[in-house]
This record gives sequence, C-alpha cells and structure tokens, in this order.
Amino acid sequence: MIYLLEDDESIQKLIIYSLKTQNMECRGFIVPSLFWKEMKENHPDLILLDLMLPEEDGLSVLKKLRDNSATSGIPVIMLTARDTEFDMVSGLDAGADDYITKPFSMMNLISRIKAVLRRYEKKTLSQVMTAGSLKIDSGSHRVFADEKQIFLTVKEFDLLLILIKNRGKVFTREELLNSVWNIDADVESRTVDVHIRTLRQKLGKCGDMIETIRGVGYVINDAGSIDEK
Repeated sequence: MIYLLEDDESIQKLIIYSLKTQNMECRGFIVPSLFWKEMKENHPDLILLDLMLPEEDGLSVLKKLRDNSATSGIPVIMLTARDTEFDMVSGLDAGADDYITKPFSMMNLISRIKAVLRRYEKKTLSQVMTAGSLKIDSGSHRVFADEKQIFLTVKEFDLLLILIKNRGKVFTREELLNSVWNIDADVESRTVDVHIRTLRQKLGKCGDMIETIRGVGYVINDAGSIDEK
C-alpha cells in the first residue's frame, strides 16, 4: 500500500489511477490531519509526499515521520513544484529517499517508486557487522555503540551501513549521494557532510571510526566482521 499526501485533487486522482494500472494500491489524503489519523492505525509500504500543503508543510511531516521510531523506516518520495537546489537539499537532509519535481510523467514516477522499493527490499537479508565496539544489524535496523542502542534516521543508517560494508574503501561525497540517496544530480555535498556530522555525534566515541580523507571523502578502516543470518 502506498499513501499519497497531495492537496491537489486532480493530481491525486491521476497518480492513484496510474498506480492502479501497475497493480499498486494507493490511498490519497488531502490534508495532513487525515494522513496522521490513518497512520495511527496502519503504515504503508511507501509515502508520496507533497511539499506545499495546508495545515503543515511536507518537510514538517517528513521530519515527524523520521523522528518516530515506528515510522522512520518507511520510504518517502517528495513531490513538489519547488525545483531549486536548496529545496532538494533540504528534502534530502530531512530524510527523503527521492525528490521529484512537478510536472513529472507518470511513467517516471512509477519507475522511481519501484527503484526505491527495490532498495528497501534488499535490506531484508540480515547481516550483523562489527567494527570495534560498534555493531549494526542490517535486518532489524538496530545499531549498538559500546553495547548501547543508538537510534538513527533511515539515511544515517544507510550511510553507516555502506561505510561498514565497504570498510577500508574511501567514498567520495558524490559516490555516497549516488549510493545512499540514489541521486546523480549535481547536488552540493553539504547533504553528506551534515549526515556524517550527526552520525558521529550520535555514535559518540565510535563515531571517531568514520575518518575524513581531506579533499576526497569518508572511510571506516576498522577490519571488523560480517555475519550473515
């Protein structure tokens, strides 16, 4: 099930119809209050979120979703008429999995939805990885630093996961944008830097393992281990 929070009824009807032709169930909401009411009872597989909404804007809705452990793992694609680099970076920094500007084709939207869902499906295989006193379980999305559970946003988790899986490999900011956010666009690297900074803060002493390679990017060098379940 896909939830669509979009206040333009004509756009909402077109999206719901297009998704149904692809055998995708979709439920639309005109205002955030109706969306939140439904979220108390059920959670979707993915959320399509307009940026400019009545009652509260899409960024506020997104931040609430990411700050709640019960909804932080739901993939979110933002749909908006705002197409500036600043708006895109703001959406990605807030935890959006993709950012699509209006107007867009329905085939492009469907393709992007399938791509996001495929990325999340790949996370079902559980791997327990360790690096020093840091442990991460890819299946349960749990992270422990010095045996204390640390709660990360989806993008913070994905960023840590790719660095640990590829320990010893230096990633450029552009490579991390493409791997974690699946974005090839020339978006300023502040998005990656912001997430690295908050990730280090949350991990405490374990955050020191994320090394900055000046002029290149980031790396975790600890040998650690990987156990598949």
